[in-house]
Amino acid sequence: MARGTMSEDVQAQIKRLILRRKLVPGDPLPTEAELVELLDVSRNSVREALKALQAMRIVEIRHGFGTYVGSLTLDPFVEGVAFRAAVRHHQGEASLYELMEVREALEAGLVGAVARSLPAEDLTVLRDLVDRMEKEAAAGRVESGTDRAFHLALYRSLGNHLLSEVLDAFWDALRRVRKDLDDSSQDPEVTWRQHAEIVTALETGDGDRAVEAMHRHFDGIRERLKGVV
Repeated sequence: MARGTMSEDVQAQIKRLILRRKLVPGDPLPTEAELVELLDVSRNSVREALKALQAMRIVEIRHGFGTYVGSLTLDPFVEGVAFRAAVRHHQGEASLYELMEVREALEAGLVGAVARSLPAEDLTVLRDLVDRMEKEAAAGRVESGTDRAFHLALYRSLGNHLLSEVLDAFWDALRRVRKDLDDSSQDPEVTWRQHAEIVTALETGDGDRAVEAMHRHFDGIRERLKGVV
């Protein structure tokens, strides 16, 4: 068996072991020696497989302590998407627009449903975040952490953890690419007002208005991207 194929086979066996034993993030895995015996493969094959799985956040190797089930986050996906977009941008492709359009399609397609059944406590969180944006805008810049918290809170009521992670992944990927390309253009007052428009629509339960406000928000991002395209 080729070396790469062997490593992939061992990775698959370790993943099946995690599923079979119903392990969750943070649970310990068998030691290297135990995996060698359980899987009937060489120690080098186990080590290569564990390193590959660690890169995917499926396992976490804590030197001196052992190997554990990893965080299972979408970080590798974000890094891959962001780097892909940066490379294609430098090749003259419209990769930033493509990345933004994926986000826009997801968020504009969901915000109407959110408007119809947004819990009062989530609306309060969104109002507080917009108030924070207003203060930050007055100081000269809306912080990316505030913007991120807003978009995460916006879809929390849907109760879909994977959806929240995917939306956050595309948010983070676009932020990383723009940071790498030194895109610091932002009109903080426009950013604050666009988010405030979304909240105003949500307060009235007007899904169509919320969708329109979301598209205007992305029109603003689209306009700022012209400076780096």
